[in-house]
Amino acid sequence: MIDHDKFRDLVKQLYTTVNDLETMFPGRRFTPDGHMVGSLGECLVADAYDLELMTASNKGYDAVTGNGLEVEIKATQSNSVAFRSQPQHTIIIKILPDGTFEEIYNGPGAQVWDQFIGKQLPSNGQFQVSLNKLRHLNQSVAKTDRVPRAI
Repeated sequence: MIDHDKFRDLVKQLYTTVNDLETMFPGRRFTPDGHMVGSLGECLVADAYDLELMTASNKGYDAVTGNGLEVEIKATQSNSVAFRSQPQHTIIIKILPDGTFEEIYNGPGAQVWDQFIGKQLPSNGQFQVSLNKLRHLNQSVAKTDRVPRAI
């Protein structure tokens, strides 16, 4: 069982350390990125929405709800996220400088994937979508089509 308070405290400590290092060394960035952001995002979302995480790098989805809904989790600290395929459901978050997160989108993957219809697949095999576009899409997701937050 996860100690939810300890987990949130550890994430906040990580981001406090990042902020302290950036203050100590002006002009240098210490922002976590890559795998760390992805893993942090998956764990933050799984904890907040009471999801069961799959093994790392599970193809197509990162977690499942209690009723079996497959959830692709995307986390970023920038202004966009990338998709390789259409997920059943997706929760997209932006990790904030204090280690908390903003829910950007929580809804059916088809609604996000529809944004790529008619577009040529980029050479890296990933479609990009901006957080502003996702925030706009999120406004049209019905409450019944969202995974509810547990904490």
